[in-house]
Amino acid sequence: MDRREFLKASALVSAALATSDFAEANDLLGINSEHSADGESNSLLASAPMLQNYAATSIGVAFAVNATANGYVIYGEKSDLSDGRKVMCGGFRTTEINDRVIQVRLTGLKPSTTYYYRIGADRISYKGGYNIKVTGNEEDSHIYSFTTAGVESRAHFCVINDTHVEWEPFGRAIEKIAQLAPSCVLWNGDASNVEETIEAQMRIFLKPEIACKDYASQIPYLFCPGNHDLRGMANRHLERVWMYRQPEERDSRDWDLGRDFAIRMGEVAMIGLDTGEDKLDTNPKFAGTFNSKAYREAQTLWLSDALRQPEIAKAPYLVAFCHIPLFDPNPKRNPGDVSPDDKDPQYSTDYAMWQRTCAQMWTPLLEKARCQLIITAHQHRYRYDAPTATRPWAQIVGGGPNMDASQKGKFPTVIEGEVRDGKLHITVHNLLSGEVQQTLTFNRRKK
Repeated sequence: MDRREFLKASALVSAALATSDFAEANDLLGINSEHSADGESNSLLASAPMLQNYAATSIGVAFAVNATANGYVIYGEKSDLSDGRKVMCGGFRTTEINDRVIQVRLTGLKPSTTYYYRIGADRISYKGGYNIKVTGNEEDSHIYSFTTAGVESRAHFCVINDTHVEWEPFGRAIEKIAQLAPSCVLWNGDASNVEETIEAQMRIFLKPEIACKDYASQIPYLFCPGNHDLRGMANRHLERVWMYRQPEERDSRDWDLGRDFAIRMGEVAMIGLDTGEDKLDTNPKFAGTFNSKAYREAQTLWLSDALRQPEIAKAPYLVAFCHIPLFDPNPKRNPGDVSPDDKDPQYSTDYAMWQRTCAQMWTPLLEKARCQLIITAHQHRYRYDAPTATRPWAQIVGGGPNMDASQKGKFPTVIEGEVRDGKLHITVHNLLSGEVQQTLTFNRRKK
């Protein structure tokens, strides 16, 4: 599958999208808060919950609704929720009345602890600031569970990438993940193509066209965006469907870095970074609407601090994740720093096949911290780059969504990592053949 087939022209919308005019912004994005003739629908809850931003003391819960609602999560450590605590959507000042997606961030959790939870929502009639009424309530009959990250958690993760709204490979990935039952899943970018509406984003994350509708209700997900996850008017505000961590969970300097993460999961420290757009900010194709340079620089400051956190520094294994590769052995592959418009006849593409700028900023820090492995994506072809004398870390490039067996070397992957018998074992599952493509073993970091 040619990755450039995923490029679509962006729709033009008015500047009102960025204002506080809720109704006008909804219209521009194709959102209609009335889902039936009388503004009511038979069912308020429109999807199973999705666990987002797995962490030691917090987690996000997102779900879709069919009408204007005020949603919540009831959670506790007892399986019958007899100790349940109710947490409303939104932040501290007001709840987030929403007619499409409810987001609840649970904070103050205990590391390496199993919690049980149920979602629910109040149907809201909103006719003005002084005319708000609850006209119904709905709670999910299912009680789900999740286990937070932490030093005592099971060190077992899976990675998927470049799913690009292709349901067959995505469905196979979810089936494989259900069999493997990891502690968490890392979605390593390009879940999207070019998404202009919230409806399209909801279809990808909350209402996918696969058999397992509750695929992320009990296995938490982390997300490292890809370049396609930034494209389109809706994707510029992806946090409306895939939430950031709340500001109080990050240093004030890093409030805009809601996608980066430094997680301790058992013996593994997991670092998540966002490589941004695969074209330069100066490329005229995007009319100066991207600011990846400053974003990457800000992440470099964050990374330096994150790697010094005691639970990260002391972990036996350090694995980093980002969408665009940080190394490529092929000299014809564009390194993403060809100014001003990414074009040079010596390279085979006019977009970054790997990210030399990010590598120059981030890999010295990762090398100093003795990072063993960086798992990347983007190229739609599986590859393993073994460490060398000058590059002490290994790199895995995950496969793409191609399901055509005639295209040799192109196949979707689930990359599994698990610590057992004192080593980190990486198993690359080929979803096209159904076989194991490669196995790798990593020793503990040297002190």
